[in-house]
Amino acid sequence: MADKPSRSLVLYGDGLARFVDLSNTNIHSLASVGSCGFLSLPNAPPETENERTVREFAHLLDASEAYSIANGLKPKGNGNEISTLAERFMGLKAALVTDSSTLTSFGKLIGLDVLQLSEICQESDSFPSDATSSKLLKLLGFDGGKCLDVSLYDSVFVHIGVDQYNNGNNNMGIIDSLIGSIMRMAQPGSEIVSRLHLSLVLSYGSVTDKDVSVFPIKTPQEDINPAFAGLVPRQSYTMRGEKTRDDVRLYCPMLVAQWQHAVTRKDLVDTLSFETLKKLSGNLVIPADRFIHEVAFKLWKAPKYGA
Repeated sequence: MADKPSRSLVLYGDGLARFVDLSNTNIHSLASVGSCGFLSLPNAPPETENERTVREFAHLLDASEAYSIANGLKPKGNGNEISTLAERFMGLKAALVTDSSTLTSFGKLIGLDVLQLSEICQESDSFPSDATSSKLLKLLGFDGGKCLDVSLYDSVFVHIGVDQYNNGNNNMGIIDSLIGSIMRMAQPGSEIVSRLHLSLVLSYGSVTDKDVSVFPIKTPQEDINPAFAGLVPRQSYTMRGEKTRDDVRLYCPMLVAQWQHAVTRKDLVDTLSFETLKKLSGNLVIPADRFIHEVAFKLWKAPKYGA
């Protein structure tokens, strides 16, 4: 545990998990020094791409209740009120950086300051330059390699979707470039490295029936020795408190890698891929709606989730 609260930068590649390849060396470097795992999502009703984008982001921030109220799935009143992140997490100051208009509206609804990605992103040879990373870090009070006593935000979420620059596959290169630049600025010994908590989250976006067998997170029942089948406990990601989560999607989880020097544990993952995380990740699977609680704990804004 750090002796001061961390400041969190979350890079969220919405629908980009399918595009990770070996050329994304900075992403794999982050995974190799950090702690990795899966974030499970619930099954979804038929929905538009915009609805999926907002719904999955809402789960990352444990704001599915707000999503349901905003979309008329739950009536307002009778105890159903939309709470902001600051109200739920001890005054947490957070910003969302995105060019998605639908996500902008939802972000404002739950109390996020929303900034335009296109205004922050400085392109150099089609990828973000160090100036972009510097702008993002400055929002967290990291300026010129120094850690300022006061910052605009405790946490910044950067949303980059598949069609952000009308060239889906190359958006993975944008995130890879950002990670490389940020990690160069947060070298061991710098003021930044002791306070920056960096998360990379990649989702699969819209899923199809073909994905069920390609990206499963559940151990097939046939792989369990029949003699012990009745003794296998329910995994924690299928539970919420003492109640069973009956709507868990057992395939296409979000991939997550988190790193803070001398704070996060290092596991055996050396490349960020579904198969590698399934075999070697230290965090295994947690529900996506617990992600913000894990981050807020590092910011001293929430109690520890899990062990």
